[in-house]
Amino acid sequence: MRPRIALVPAIAVSLIAGPARAALAQPWVPPAGTGLVTVAAQRIDHTGHRLTDGTLIHQGMSLNTSLFVDVDYAVSDRWMLSVALPYVFGKYTDPSPPPPFVPFLPVDECRCWNSGPQDFQFAASYNLINGPFGLTSSVSTVLPSHGYTYRGESVLGRHLRELHFTVDAGRRLDAITDRLSIAGQYSYAVVERVLDIPNNRSSATVSASYRVGRRILTHGLVRWQRTHGGLRAGSLPPATLLPPGEIDSPEKLEQHDRLLRDNSTHVGGGASYDFDRFELFASYLAFVDGTDTHAGRAVTAGISVPFTLRR
Repeated sequence: MRPRIALVPAIAVSLIAGPARAALAQPWVPPAGTGLVTVAAQRIDHTGHRLTDGTLIHQGMSLNTSLFVDVDYAVSDRWMLSVALPYVFGKYTDPSPPPPFVPFLPVDECRCWNSGPQDFQFAASYNLINGPFGLTSSVSTVLPSHGYTYRGESVLGRHLRELHFTVDAGRRLDAITDRLSIAGQYSYAVVERVLDIPNNRSSATVSASYRVGRRILTHGLVRWQRTHGGLRAGSLPPATLLPPGEIDSPEKLEQHDRLLRDNSTHVGGGASYDFDRFELFASYLAFVDGTDTHAGRAVTAGISVPFTLRR
């Protein structure tokens, strides 16, 4: 019998605003010597932007598609190591140029595809409690794979080094049903400073998973992100902070794409089907609210294949 591996595979929340690998909470570590290779494709439609007061404007629309590979391996019954790398395609799709205070850069003006590998992501997780209640802590790092362009809407990412400290907790609700579990995740990201502007962020996810029969697992989640620092772009009148807000110098304008105070709320769900030798999964994520962030939706689908290394 093949090994059972934690919950649903990774779900990318935003390739532009943060790391591609923003997964469901994983409070339990699989048995020593087992692992999982996940290959997934994702489409993110950025349908507009939310201003500093949360107002939605349908400007600066873009499309991102990506293919990412993620490998997880349990070196012991407590320790798990992970590595991931997305390959990203970006394209500016708005027939109109961006707002007047934002330069229309060649990477967007051509309305052509820009593509390349994004950021390497490495993680080490340690399981503290393993049972009906699971608790796992992890440390991960994000390292740009090369010197890609970060200015514009159709770019590959923000090109910033990050260090993440994460805690995952979960509970199988066996007293109610052995099909249901709930989980939560909190992560704090220490982000490379640019122009000496703080840009660290916190994120929290609450999810629930329900097994339908022996092979189908469904889930739903809510995810929040709050940036501790960053730049506000302002809002339309009668707001007191008008565009371009705190982007008040040529240096800040050049860096604003990766320094915005991105606060957001996402809601999503999905399902996976467990075959004998692999698992297929799909998910949908809606960007429902936020400030100084993108609006849009993301669709992800992929395959996970478990493996066992002889010990």
